[in-house]
Amino acid sequence: MTGPVRVDVHMHLYPSAASGDWWKTGYEIWEYGDKDGVTFSRFSGTVADALAAMEEAGFSHGIAVNLLSVDLFREEALAMLPADLHGDDRAKAAAEIEATMAERFRAANRWLVGALAPIQQLTPYVGVDPWALSPSQNVEHLREMAGRGARGVKLHPVAQRFAPNDPRMRPVYDACEELGLVVLAHTGSARGGEPFAEPSAFAEVLRAHPRLVMVLAHLGGGSWRQTVELALAFPEVTFDLCEIVEWTGAPNAPTEEDLARMIREIGPERVMLGTDFPWYDLGRTVELVMGLPVLSTGEKERILGANAVGRLALEV
Repeated sequence: MTGPVRVDVHMHLYPSAASGDWWKTGYEIWEYGDKDGVTFSRFSGTVADALAAMEEAGFSHGIAVNLLSVDLFREEALAMLPADLHGDDRAKAAAEIEATMAERFRAANRWLVGALAPIQQLTPYVGVDPWALSPSQNVEHLREMAGRGARGVKLHPVAQRFAPNDPRMRPVYDACEELGLVVLAHTGSARGGEPFAEPSAFAEVLRAHPRLVMVLAHLGGGSWRQTVELALAFPEVTFDLCEIVEWTGAPNAPTEEDLARMIREIGPERVMLGTDFPWYDLGRTVELVMGLPVLSTGEKERILGANAVGRLALEV
């Protein structure tokens, strides 16, 4: 396919279709309110699915991010236990899951990095959760993962229940600066009203770590009205528009014009395409970006991929 380069900076991959389907069905998208006509991807999220989706939509590269959460890992592991396992046997299995949580996290990151090692089109960003590993263990694990090919870190402060400026994360940010790892963080509202991942919650981290390369996902999600202020205060921060671009017009989301004007105010060169694959479709996301008002065709084409190539030093 000819035309502007296409890069997806926000994809989730899973070792099996069953695992991917569990995460897709279990992750409730509530913060934008109800909207008719939201389109979801048909894929489960395996590596083969990602490569097929990229080829189908003409994408040259993708960044696979590991969303790791103690709570969600526990739920998935329990859901995967045999249905006929009951009583003491089930309690024993649940205790084993809890006792091995730290190693399950390490194994998930090792799987992602190992699975993508021979695949030039996909770059791995590993998950970090301050509840799963101690600060020193997280740093040690990050050094191992960077040595094996990881190029970034994925954070989800809402699902992981921590504030970005949590003291346990400071050594992680220091290590990311030292190792040249990008930090891609979920932004959005929390159901309980906690400001875990609201854009303003990242200001202290950005002030304390000026060399940190940070991508804030979803352009603020349900807290999108905070995004421009943060962007203007920290001009080196970049953003992806995954998910929010599909939900424009919902009660708690921007309209298409609101979104386009927000991108214009931030600077279109600082915004990148992401899809949250396997939740959303790559080709449809391209169509949604190209259909935005206000922005020029050239600006929208750079959002499709050139911004990511330049900002994240990708080899495409």
